[in-house]
Amino acid sequence: MTTSGSPEHDDASLAELGYKPELKRTLGNFHTFAAGISYISILTGTFQLFYFGVSHGGPAYWWSWPMVFLGQLMVALCFCELAARYPVAGSIYNWAKQLGGPHVGWLGGWMMLTASMVSLAAVALAYQVTLPQISSWFQFIGDGTGKTDAAANAVLLGTVLVTFTTLINAFGVKLMARINSAGVAIELIAAIVLIVLLAAHLTRSPAAALTETFGLGAGTDLGYLGAFLTASLASAYVMYGFDTASSLGEESKDPGRNAPRAILRALVASFLIGGLILLFALLAVPDLHAKELSVDGLQYVVLSTLGSTVGQIVLWCVVIAITVCELAVHTASIRLAYAMARDNNLPAASLLAKVSPRFQTPVLPAVIIGLVAVAILLINVNQPQIFSVITSIAIIMIYLAYLLVTLPMLVQRLRGRWRPVEGKFSLGKFGLPVNILAVLWGAAMSLNLAWPRATVYNATGPQHWYLRWGAFVFIGVVAVGGFAYYWFVQRKRTGVLATHAAESPDGPPPPPTS
Repeated sequence: MTTSGSPEHDDASLAELGYKPELKRTLGNFHTFAAGISYISILTGTFQLFYFGVSHGGPAYWWSWPMVFLGQLMVALCFCELAARYPVAGSIYNWAKQLGGPHVGWLGGWMMLTASMVSLAAVALAYQVTLPQISSWFQFIGDGTGKTDAAANAVLLGTVLVTFTTLINAFGVKLMARINSAGVAIELIAAIVLIVLLAAHLTRSPAAALTETFGLGAGTDLGYLGAFLTASLASAYVMYGFDTASSLGEESKDPGRNAPRAILRALVASFLIGGLILLFALLAVPDLHAKELSVDGLQYVVLSTLGSTVGQIVLWCVVIAITVCELAVHTASIRLAYAMARDNNLPAASLLAKVSPRFQTPVLPAVIIGLVAVAILLINVNQPQIFSVITSIAIIMIYLAYLLVTLPMLVQRLRGRWRPVEGKFSLGKFGLPVNILAVLWGAAMSLNLAWPRATVYNATGPQHWYLRWGAFVFIGVVAVGGFAYYWFVQRKRTGVLATHAAESPDGPPPPPTS
């Protein structure tokens, strides 16, 4: 007899989706929570893009933090229902497939996979924002004053980080989980200590800081609203990736119950801790109008407020946070590639879906995804605007991938075909309004982030239309080109590979219809 939460029950739930269990279930509650919160990574996101928010929206950009949280909370609540029903690897891909059919599933998985590889490159760039602040020794290329010194050095440091995460992920989920959990523990402790230290150095009131706009947006059509919407990218970058807790569902214990909790805990913890760090940083910085605030960001606040010794200790904790964030992004990308390959939905699927008998993890996807991320970095080695461009495109594609889940889910609700699994996470009567808000939020924020602003996509050098419209061009090519490949080539091959199919005469179930 199998009971809910037992490995046998979890494997039976996986078999209902048409798959046999191949990944080892070793992850407990904290591991799944750590996976979600390390992908969000409070310290990585806040330290990487605080300068961007302040430079484009002034200290008042802080209000974008609760705005983004509320929008993403709607998305996360929808994901919690899905995580309870489908706790399976490659969460976004499988959810989109179950809700919208194989075509929508493939497009959602393709967009998320591409976005994850771009995001892997984007997160790796955070080393450049932090390590040279600790010591000039980490500025290996030039002295940092040259036009492309920072970008080229960022590529070098990022390549080292991607190499590290590739090796760790290739050696199995248990090693990854240990490193990730230890890193998350350090990050959470460091974040709380940082909040306390900054709170002890307050120099102004919230009213004085959170209403300061630096006069940005004056004279433009939208006024400060336009500046605020641009600055909101700094908050939008941090609060995504919470679905990772479910993407490790085939390696987690009782994922149907634990994954929804982990998703919400990761998002709420990130909102509270990150929001306090940003708030107290703005209240504690000696000079709110200092030029360095819009250039060096939180690193400048920490060093100028807490002093060199304490500041550098905090920055080393940020380096640890960046490392485990990169590790989580890489891990989630691997599970997504594995899930798509298992359905014969990628080239060389049988090789990509192969699980190492020694390490019990898909090794080839770890290597290929790492190589693609490095290639993305190398292409941009001499681009001074590498940080904002790569980050923006990664965020937009993930928001679009989320839309390819929440929108089909809304269609299923409106048709009366969606029912949460009994006895587990359910939104009840709030499901429809929450789902509608999730779709509206995802569409509006995707458009906002992709808007062809020169300050984001063509901040330096000559103005070119293809740079200004870079997000639309790049994402359009990925979406249209990718789906064309699927329609004319891949869809004829789609189906669970025999070596990965559950031993059941019924096979995988169709999308929910009742």
